[in-house]
Amino acid sequence: MKHHITFPRSAGTHSRQAHCDLPEGTYEREFGKEGFFGPATHLYHANPPTGWSDWQGEHRPRAYDLTKLNAAENSPWNATPVVTNPAMKFRYWRTQGAMDHLVANADGDDLLFIHAGSGSLFCDFGHLNFTEGDYMMLPRGTRWRLECAAPTAMLLIEATNDSYKLPDKGVAGPHAIFDAAMLVVPALDEAYRAQQKDGDWRVVIKRHDRLSTVTYPYNPLDAVGWHGDNLPVKINWRDIRPLMSHRYHLPPSAHTTFLANRFVVCTFVPRPIESDAGALKVPFYHSNNDYDEIIFYHAGEFFSRDNIHPGMVTWHPCGFPHGPHPKALQAGLAHAKTATQEVAVMIDTRDGVDASDAMSAVEWAGYVESWKVK
Repeated sequence: MKHHITFPRSAGTHSRQAHCDLPEGTYEREFGKEGFFGPATHLYHANPPTGWSDWQGEHRPRAYDLTKLNAAENSPWNATPVVTNPAMKFRYWRTQGAMDHLVANADGDDLLFIHAGSGSLFCDFGHLNFTEGDYMMLPRGTRWRLECAAPTAMLLIEATNDSYKLPDKGVAGPHAIFDAAMLVVPALDEAYRAQQKDGDWRVVIKRHDRLSTVTYPYNPLDAVGWHGDNLPVKINWRDIRPLMSHRYHLPPSAHTTFLANRFVVCTFVPRPIESDAGALKVPFYHSNNDYDEIIFYHAGEFFSRDNIHPGMVTWHPCGFPHGPHPKALQAGLAHAKTATQEVAVMIDTRDGVDASDAMSAVEWAGYVESWKVK
């Protein structure tokens, strides 16, 4: 087994405890490996690590306003790609009404996050009601369709050639963050039986991003029973009870909700802000050198960002430091707030992502300038 070369050393003026009791007039930056799980060095700078005065080139922090994507599509396979890599596809889907066909993803598990709307999902295993804030995880190959009670917008996060798992919660124990008993599974209820109408039904299967259509002379969602542990699950962000520490700012990895082999999905939900006088109260500057960071802003006020509204996405590729905007940093130093008011979904990918061509029309071109002190 290969191991990182680790031999902790120190030089100059520094804090003994990361993210706490920073030397006066310094700005801490975490320079890490393997996301927030590997070795790291904490550097103490005389100036903010994001204090650039100019930036040239394509490799840069980016922000996109998905609220400007207005077209409604009847199939998830027509959803707008946001960012993708070989292990993960992130799409944004607006839809309404009832799908007149079924779909099945043969490329990997799908994770749906409902940004707006409500309705019913019907699948091989039964019926699930959904509403704003729900995650629904659909195992690879599941046949499903939606009947929306209101116009609906959602994230589609595909674990390409992979499966979603729950995180190891370590010393916090298996019931921390959310108890697995909170996961809702499909029901073989009256609504499920009522949708088993006669006539031809199409199943549109996606494999290698190519579509094939299978037609049945009946509705193939006709299960009368099942047993096992490979099935869809649902949980709402309101059922997540975040890990908290009043004396230490926890890294984003502490908020992991689902993970695959090459990326993690984290959920930021309202929580008390650190109260200890020496503890950082906003996300620390960091160079997450092995991961790209993508954050979808779902609801509330985003305590580490400025001029970001719900429905936007930011993308910070690896290779440069990022952290709080200047106003957020000053508010944290002043302990201006005692609790966060945000809900956001973060995808940290081990492999670099590429933005789709569709994102150029909804990009906030000035995002890279937003760290400048006004």
